[in-house]
Amino acid sequence: MVGSAIVLGLAAFALFGPLLSGKDPYASDFVHGVLPDTGLPAPPSGAFVLGADRLFRDQFVRLAVGARLSLLIALSAAALANVLGAAVGILAGYYEGTDGVRLPWPFLTSLAFAFLLIVAQGHWLAPVATLVAGALVGVFAVKRKIAWLARGPQLNLDIALMRLVDVGLCFPFLLLVMAIGAALERTTAISVFVVLGLTGWLGAARIFRAKTLQVRHLEYVQASRALGQSTPWILIRHILPNLSGTFIVLSSSAVAQMILYESMLSYLGVGVAPPTPTWGHMLFQGQDIYAAAPWVVLAPAAAILAAVFGFNLLGEGLRDALDPRES
Repeated sequence: MVGSAIVLGLAAFALFGPLLSGKDPYASDFVHGVLPDTGLPAPPSGAFVLGADRLFRDQFVRLAVGARLSLLIALSAAALANVLGAAVGILAGYYEGTDGVRLPWPFLTSLAFAFLLIVAQGHWLAPVATLVAGALVGVFAVKRKIAWLARGPQLNLDIALMRLVDVGLCFPFLLLVMAIGAALERTTAISVFVVLGLTGWLGAARIFRAKTLQVRHLEYVQASRALGQSTPWILIRHILPNLSGTFIVLSSSAVAQMILYESMLSYLGVGVAPPTPTWGHMLFQGQDIYAAAPWVVLAPAAAILAAVFGFNLLGEGLRDALDPRES
């Protein structure tokens, strides 16, 4: 309940904060935002609820706009990471201990053509070439009745996917995210959430794999297999509903991590480019004058702390409610 209250309060602040303030988050106030004697930003007062920042802008409205951006990036990145992690973990867990699946040669050929084009220039023709190459190989295999070409090689999905996860976990997460962010010419909210989402699914994949291993040995799953039901039907009808609680809990906890990671990227200068307000960049701007004007760092630091604490509490509560056996 405490976590829910903090998260709802943060969402309300992000939605209605700029409307309550009525100020421009990008405009400097050189009349009311400056202390005349010292030239420092104005402290918290009736005109500036949380004080002014280093460039004499209202911190309240900038904090609210930054909350919108942080929540949007964190929610999107957490959803992307957990969807990828769930897909990889469920497939790996379901096919653990089996011979795997056959990958059709049209599919493999499509991947090869797309990879070559992307590596060469990253051209927009990659998806078109993927479809054309796969279709040509498939039509050739069917017309010539070449069974091995249509079927393709057999792949153990569990081993292949888990080795991919192991390789990804070998790289320090923050260093990997920072390197990708620094490689981009100009970072936007979309690029930040895509980078965080595509690099944050590895740990979730292992958790979903472990849960799938538990569920797939249940009696009703075995009965579905004995009745000859297809693998997609078993995954959708029996596996996914039993993992919904895990997905909700991991998503809630992942939002807290993504907020923290996005703030770190902004603080280090590889996040969303200024002048867009972000909590991490507000910390960076105020670090030089925090001794004389502590409110310039206390406000964004308190926002980051409250957001991470709230979503972590919410995740703990959801775990206790949805999976009491692990409480």
